[in-house]
Amino acid sequence: MGVPETDPQPRALTVRRITTQEHGRFLAEHAESSFLQNPHWPDVKVDWRGESVGLFDGDMLRAAALVLFRRLPVPVPVLRNRSLAYIAEGPVFDRTQVHLESVLTPLVQYLKSRGAFLVRVGLPGVVRRWDGSEVRKALAAGQTASVTDLEPLHTAPEADDVRARLQALGWQAPSESESFEAGQPQFQARIPLQPELYGTEPVSPAKGQDPEDPAVTAALNRMDSTSRRQTRKSTRSELTVTVGTEADLPAWQALYEETARRDGFTGRPLAYFQRMFTALNSSPGSACTLYLAHYGEQLLAAAIYVRQGTFGWYVYGASSAEERKRYAPRALQLRQIEDSLAAGCTWYDLGGMSPSLDPEYELAGLTRFKTTMGADVVQTYGEWDYPVSRLLAKGFALYMARRG
Repeated sequence: MGVPETDPQPRALTVRRITTQEHGRFLAEHAESSFLQNPHWPDVKVDWRGESVGLFDGDMLRAAALVLFRRLPVPVPVLRNRSLAYIAEGPVFDRTQVHLESVLTPLVQYLKSRGAFLVRVGLPGVVRRWDGSEVRKALAAGQTASVTDLEPLHTAPEADDVRARLQALGWQAPSESESFEAGQPQFQARIPLQPELYGTEPVSPAKGQDPEDPAVTAALNRMDSTSRRQTRKSTRSELTVTVGTEADLPAWQALYEETARRDGFTGRPLAYFQRMFTALNSSPGSACTLYLAHYGEQLLAAAIYVRQGTFGWYVYGASSAEERKRYAPRALQLRQIEDSLAAGCTWYDLGGMSPSLDPEYELAGLTRFKTTMGADVVQTYGEWDYPVSRLLAKGFALYMARRG
């Protein structure tokens, strides 16, 4: 994305629906695309209506988007066919070859014709990246308000231009928030898995350390000393780590619900994970894996992992309050890192986080955990809104605010 478009002028692209197969082949050529753009994802999000959309230059498919439509939650006949059009982590296209305007302008017009009152896109790409160890130190010191106040490890040179062009097209920028916004958080925690992404030289194995894959050693050495020690201890804790099947999802669900009760969050139903497992494993370009960690017959931890292209994601985790000193969740994190490396992934994604560096903030523990695991912090472009109908978009914003 750092190279400007080769075509000096935007070219008009035509928009039409594409098949799941066409969409899948296109994503296979764009290895950094998110599983949230996978054409099978609507099979999981059953409260939304999904549509695969392609943008063509003649017969050549130049961009693709999985659009999720959701109708307004109001029983007014005139609004019955009006929807939010949501494109998470998309649209997908090569911004070194295709103009932003060539994609977004005809896409908005198409979605308007499909009844969209608001278009929301989470344009792929990283604006800034911060070294996880520096974020961790700043959080411990408690003297810095936000990650954005730190010196970034990397800043995308084209980021300001992209944002200016979006605003010139009428898109509304997301506001930075300490809390997680609706949709995908703007700040993400990602562990770099390839040497060119480390930002610092990997530490050599300690004297007497068990021999292992150098790439795994590098990933372990990104962790803080406590996480690294606990992870290594998990490999000596008589745990059996296995890959589960769909038949193991009820066992996952029981442990997940136990975790939700203990940690005070509202979980998803078993049917959601069954749909997710089936949908992503039916796509040639993705995989959804259930990992289980047992001590004898006792299930101590479980994790749901997704891989697509050059990304691996830790999506959901669950753990027992029993046998905590065996560090079963650490064993599963290590297995996911190992499998990401084996698949040639460049990043292992631990999900969203808050930019706040207040050690007393309610999400500070999440930031602490993810950075001690060796993750850097990246700021994405966030989710931008295009209000097709300003009145309905304002009403939708008020509705969402009341939902909290």
